[in-house]
Amino acid sequence: MRLTAWYILLLGCTLVLFGTYLYFQLEHNLLSQLDKALQLTASATVAELVERDGHPAFHITNQSENITRQLANAGFAVQLVSPKGEIWDGIGSYLVVPTFEEIKTGYTNVTQHDQIWRVYTQPLPLSPTVGWLQVAQTLEPISRATEHLLTVMLFCCPLIVLMAGFGGFFLAEGALRPMERIIHTAQTISPHDFTQRIGYQGSTDEVGRLAITIDGMLDRLQAAFEHEQRFTADVSHELRTPLTVIKGRLGVTLSRTRTVEEYESTLQELQREVNRLIRLTNRLLFLTRLEQSESDYQFSFTNVDLSDLLEILIEQIQPMAEIKSIPISVSIEPSLYVPGNSDHLTRLFLNLLDNAIKYTPHEGLVTVKAHRHGGQVQVIFTNTGQGIRAEHLPHLFKRFYRADSDRSRDTGGSGLGLAISHEIVRLHQGTIEVTSEPEHITNFIVQLPC
Repeated sequence: MRLTAWYILLLGCTLVLFGTYLYFQLEHNLLSQLDKALQLTASATVAELVERDGHPAFHITNQSENITRQLANAGFAVQLVSPKGEIWDGIGSYLVVPTFEEIKTGYTNVTQHDQIWRVYTQPLPLSPTVGWLQVAQTLEPISRATEHLLTVMLFCCPLIVLMAGFGGFFLAEGALRPMERIIHTAQTISPHDFTQRIGYQGSTDEVGRLAITIDGMLDRLQAAFEHEQRFTADVSHELRTPLTVIKGRLGVTLSRTRTVEEYESTLQELQREVNRLIRLTNRLLFLTRLEQSESDYQFSFTNVDLSDLLEILIEQIQPMAEIKSIPISVSIEPSLYVPGNSDHLTRLFLNLLDNAIKYTPHEGLVTVKAHRHGGQVQVIFTNTGQGIRAEHLPHLFKRFYRADSDRSRDTGGSGLGLAISHEIVRLHQGTIEVTSEPEHITNFIVQLPC
């Protein structure tokens, strides 16, 4: 309503200003045309002057009679006036033209009986003392034209404003109707229901883009909320198992008196479960810091020689591979420098090397390749074995996700290693992906900017 009211006010002021300008412009143009007509009439009639009875008079011939009749029909009045104001001769209805108290050269408006005359006065060619030639016409036609224009404007302008007001109201209501849906949708959203959407289907104007943007924001909020819910559920699940084991072992041990060896065995088992809890909480804390404090880590980036770092890590992991008789094939280009944090990169590649050894069967093969690929450094970890089924590949980098083959916990994993690796790669503006051929090989491909 306020938008429509302002629109009507602005349109009304515009029409008033334009109408006023049009009114005075029309009046000025009509008066200017009349002045030219009076001057042309004076020029045409002055050529017909003759001397008669000692003063100028009009010489009417057959040819000039037609002109005189036309001037009279057009409402022109032409008269010859003496210096004393006496009328010597005239054409048309000159007798109704009001007399002048003082005759002046040029254009003059004279009023008589509520009728205004426009009079053009010029001296006769012989001498100003001889007399004057006056051409006059009433301003009634101009008054009628301007009054008609004023009547049309007074009648049409309110109608135009009224029609524009109704049209503007419906247009404004239609344009702002999605705002009501936005408000209603925002009011219905709660922590227990993020499924509401505006679902805007109109044109992509400012309101449409706002509705689409809010829907996109709600999608991201819902994804984040569901992510946090899954994270809470996964953490609860991961913590419940070791705590249940600890509680069960303590209950069994305290149920009766045990030997020293039995107490030591129980304490060693409890120590393993506690260590597992410590590793889990440390990884969760590290992952949370990576996700929430990216900017703090970027300031500690330096040029890291990836070639030397990989060779050192492979040398450290070699004893684990020798236990399972797994050879490690290495193909690393020298001087592969990347901007990054050496501690985080060490954790990234140790995770991938540890997984490669852990999931490669006895006497299998692990391959590590590193080379420049365009403007990036590409590191590929390949291991033989049972591989990963296709349905698991899109979820491997999610927290606490483990493929079915890894659910036995024989490897001692918590499902956080690849999630941490993914966050480290993202922190370094790189990418990590996995490909696998079941019962054959698995490839983890890391790309980091040079």
